[in-house]
Amino acid sequence: MIKQFVPQEFCLKCQGCCRFKEANSVWSPCLLDEEIQGLLDKEGIPAASISIDRRIQPIPNPDGADFICPFLGASNNMCRIYDMRPFECQLYPFLINLRKDKLLLTVDLNCPYVCEKINSQEAKDYIAYLSGYLNSPGQLEILKDNPQIVQAYEEVREVAELKLPHEIK
Repeated sequence: MIKQFVPQEFCLKCQGCCRFKEANSVWSPCLLDEEIQGLLDKEGIPAASISIDRRIQPIPNPDGADFICPFLGASNNMCRIYDMRPFECQLYPFLINLRKDKLLLTVDLNCPYVCEKINSQEAKDYIAYLSGYLNSPGQLEILKDNPQIVQAYEEVREVAELKLPHEIK
């Protein structure tokens, strides 16, 4: 489990993440191969919650015109699978991005907590922790085996360069 940067109290009030403008959004989390079976084995998780390209499939938001994660409790803003949430969900608001043959740790600038704290010592310490974690042999192996979680996100800030497993290029 990845140590979280954004405090839970802040996340529960924000109502920013886990929501998407379209059903096929690049922001919808991709799943590691091993996470797919774990979710499908959990009682009450329909296979339709996972798209063919290994993403969590957003559903229409009952409160509006956009889409939400099928695991988000729209009334309380809580994740129904928090104890087994996917790697990308644990990582967020940080993201793994591929640009010009470089593997980068980036951060979503739409997160209000990040905007407030990005230049703080707390953020610098967390970025160092996260870079070390993602550059560890076990995590590099996961990235090599799951290239689908490396995306080309826009509106993000580069915060660190990561080691690039040869299979991702």
